[in-house]
Amino acid sequence: MGGSSTWHGPFDRMGIMVIRKPARPPGPGAEDAYVTASKLNYVGIGAGIGAAATSVVLGLSSALAAYFARRVVTPDQFRQEDLAILAVTGRDRDAHVILPANDDTTVPGTYSLYFDRGRGHARIGPIVSYIPGEDTVTRRIEEVYSGNVHAAVRGWWGGSVYPDPAALGHESEEVHVPVAGGSAPAWLVPAPPEHDSRTWAIMVHGRGATRTEGLRAVPTARTLGMTSLLISYRNDGEAPAAEDRRYGLGMTEWRDVEAAIEYARTKGAKDIVLFGWSMGGAISLQTVDLSEHGHLIRALVLDGPVINWVDVLAHQARLNNIPAPIGQLGQLLLTHPAGRSLTGLAAPVNLKSMDWVHRAAELQTPTLIIHSAADEYVPSGPSKELAGQNPAMVSFVEFARGRHTKEWNVDRTAWHQAVSNWLAPVLSRADGRHYR
Repeated sequence: MGGSSTWHGPFDRMGIMVIRKPARPPGPGAEDAYVTASKLNYVGIGAGIGAAATSVVLGLSSALAAYFARRVVTPDQFRQEDLAILAVTGRDRDAHVILPANDDTTVPGTYSLYFDRGRGHARIGPIVSYIPGEDTVTRRIEEVYSGNVHAAVRGWWGGSVYPDPAALGHESEEVHVPVAGGSAPAWLVPAPPEHDSRTWAIMVHGRGATRTEGLRAVPTARTLGMTSLLISYRNDGEAPAAEDRRYGLGMTEWRDVEAAIEYARTKGAKDIVLFGWSMGGAISLQTVDLSEHGHLIRALVLDGPVINWVDVLAHQARLNNIPAPIGQLGQLLLTHPAGRSLTGLAAPVNLKSMDWVHRAAELQTPTLIIHSAADEYVPSGPSKELAGQNPAMVSFVEFARGRHTKEWNVDRTAWHQAVSNWLAPVLSRADGRHYR
């Protein structure tokens, strides 16, 4: 090889490239040639290292983007018990729980504490003792629905307070809605007998939640004379899973809502009000946009809805300290056919078609949006923008407190009044059956 650079076995035992210096040539007059060769050699080495480093960075970035995209559309198999239960004192109506003070446990209102891998469930009420700056908070235990809370050491905090309609004091029927792949279980809660129940409220829960999320709206729906259908949909752990076992972020789930509307029609419903929480809001918007039964939907009531997935995914990337370019690459993987092998999606997700800020003028169904300014997962900005761009159809009610979709938990009276005051006139309009 003469005076050129040589590799004696290009990789060491750890798989790291080994680079040797060129041997210094003997004899007079060879020094200049050696120096020139050395400089050229190190320039080449530097370029090689730079290219390798760039390749590694790009590879890691792509892997992180793929992981981020895959996590967005993959249902969780197990819920993490991320909340320590420090102590439970007292019994029955005098029972209290001591928890770490954090952004969830120190917000006033009524919540759920799940424990024993979800087999245990307690309804948690007012704060009894908390001083800002302290590490713990004491709250009253209002009801234990299942499990032994005194033996619990870890659990998770939730906003779905009631386990079933009976816990609200309402009779219900377990029904099954025919959907692709089988049937999806649902609760049917009839309207009070003195009301004409031709208008049905269909409750669409959010990502990672179940039909229990919609129970909070049942008393309001009954006050307005509506029958309630609390549905499950693909990949939520109750309804049949999709073939790819991935969320469609609304692009696929709306068909299960359409099936619920068809079921309601067969039971005498003449028109529908869709209630949607979080991703359930995105699903509801897709339903009114794409379903052949869209003309039957008289109104939408959306709580903490995803109005623009691009905005939400960018926010989630920031929350997880993912650089913006990597988050954008993750979005590209979700939307491009080439990303399917990395995300597991059967088909790409069209995020642009679910951007209702840019499609504001197309929304021609009366819509109420309730959104907390303190929403940590789905920022309220797009909800405000949609209402601002289409005030004739969209009304916006902002809560100052309440984490994601927990406005009702903070102030159920204000939530009920906001929905009732807006929805009652919509339902009473003589021409309100078809707004499209």
